Amino acid sequence: MAKKDKKKDIEVVTICDSQQLVGTNSFLESDPRSSGDRKNINIESLIRTIRGQKVMLDSDLAMLYGVENKRLNEQVKRNINRFPEDFMFQLETKEWNLLKSQIATTKHTDNESLNNLKPQIATSSWGGSRKRPNVFTRNGIGMLSSVLRSETAVEVNIRIMRAFTAIPDIVNNNVLMMQRILNIEQHQTETDEKVNQIITTIEKRLPEQQPEQIFATGCVWDAWTYVSDLVRSAKQRIVLIDNFVDDRVLSLLDKRADNVEAAIHSRYYEPFQTDLKKHNEQYREIKFTQLSQKNHDRFLIIDDDVYLLGASVKDMGVGMCAVTKMQVPPETVLALLK
Repeated sequence: MAKKDKKKDIEVVTICDSQQLVGTNSFLESDPRSSGDRKNINIESLIRTIRGQKVMLDSDLAMLYGVENKRLNEQVKRNINRFPEDFMFQLETKEWNLLKSQIATTKHTDNESLNNLKPQIATSSWGGSRKRPNVFTRNGIGMLSSVLRSETAVEVNIRIMRAFTAIPDIVNNNVLMMQRILNIEQHQTETDEKVNQIITTIEKRLPEQQPEQIFATGCVWDAWTYVSDLVRSAKQRIVLIDNFVDDRVLSLLDKRADNVEAAIHSRYYEPFQTDLKKHNEQYREIKFTQLSQKNHDRFLIIDDDVYLLGASVKDMGVGMCAVTKMQVPPETVLALLK
């Protein structure tokens, strides 16, 4: 007979005599949800890992078979000798509470029909609170078909067995993919190490920058490269003290790092001031201070080091000249300019 569920106010089907279930199909087709919808359910999404085993909830199985969860468990109870612990076990309270919380936080599913069918998780579809559910392993699900004895059960079990078989394939494919990624990363790491070794070897073979250097007449490029390397080595500041500068000096100072300040102390020349103004409108500012008096020597300050230049930067290498690193602090030299 039919009765109304007080909580959900929907009509459900109640089986009159549970004793008639054995050897009959009457209760197996009683679920009001269509078998067509059940066929579209993604069974893999209903397989869960509990105690290190792949299992399915009794409520999810009942939904797939199209039976009441209560009736399914009654059939299992009558044939309990067919369901040892490696076939079926009841969840502990902590396991059940954890599973319910996981299900409650899942807002989406890949199968719309699963939303429509709403598997019996937190409460029975026929009303009342659910007790701790039974879960079935692959072997236990295979045994269910013999207990339920229906074409529907056999058909569903075939689908479930295929789903259980597909899961290891998915896992194996993911493992292979992760292994390939790890191999690529390992190969990239080895390549980076080889490149770093090559760069280190090249750097070791390059001649080190000497604190004292003499350039013969005509070694313009060598002298320019030496001073350029000094400019690139600056971490905080560059100060050039030179009576004669031109636009080539601006190009040289532009080789400095982004956070390094640059300043020139020189005599005032109108053409250079025009070049400096145009330069600063487009590139990082190079400050200019006019020398109050004529200075014979030229100095290049790199951070806290002072280099004495034997020629103006723009003329380095044209004639024989030298670059010497001095022991005096930069402030001593800068103080003499005032």
